[in-house]
Amino acid sequence: MKVKFPIIIVNYKTYSEATGKRAIKLSKTADEVSKETGVAIGVVPQLADIASVCDVVSIPVFSQHVDPILPGSSTGHVLLESVKEAGAIGTLINHAEKQLKLCAIENIISRTREAEMVSVVCTCNAAVSGAAASLKPDIISLEPPELIGTGIPVSQSKPDAVTEMVALVKHVNPSAVTLCGAGITKGEDVAAALKLGTVGVLVASGIVKAKDPRKVLMDFSEAISAAM
Repeated sequence: MKVKFPIIIVNYKTYSEATGKRAIKLSKTADEVSKETGVAIGVVPQLADIASVCDVVSIPVFSQHVDPILPGSSTGHVLLESVKEAGAIGTLINHAEKQLKLCAIENIISRTREAEMVSVVCTCNAAVSGAAASLKPDIISLEPPELIGTGIPVSQSKPDAVTEMVALVKHVNPSAVTLCGAGITKGEDVAAALKLGTVGVLVASGIVKAKDPRKVLMDFSEAISAAM
């Protein structure tokens, strides 16, 4: 796999704070923090920003989405080959804000595997995580949709959901890596996630919309370093 663990993956979504030139600035900050702390950090910019971000950082860059299509006549869709050519090493799949049918998830995972890219499947509960694990993605990230963007960390408000997810995924597919996300804003939230058996977090507004993203990234990284 092209990523190291534990890892912090930062999803830029479509926040103005991480669009265009600001996406480049934030990515450079993440790259600097990763080099300073030795903690793996990945970023997930908008599609239009992937190439420009990849040009200035050495950390892993992911796409927010790809469609289950082959090269050809699919106007307006996102082709896996295009994001790979832009420099992305993997993609999110089935984020709560871009949900897909199971057959599409399976198709995309298969295509990422063939392209030697990293698949990160987002799930809403343990049952869905188990189903996703059977499709053999590289990474599964639990994100209860009701906690996304709330500042209420899943790792502390729903610890049982995280441990259940980790156990089920390991049972179904021992090689899959587990993360969790939603409401993660502090280093202690990250530490809690690691104690529950995950090997990192998928975060968004907690970093992207922070007054000082660098400070939050350092806090997250220090929490991971302390737990290692």
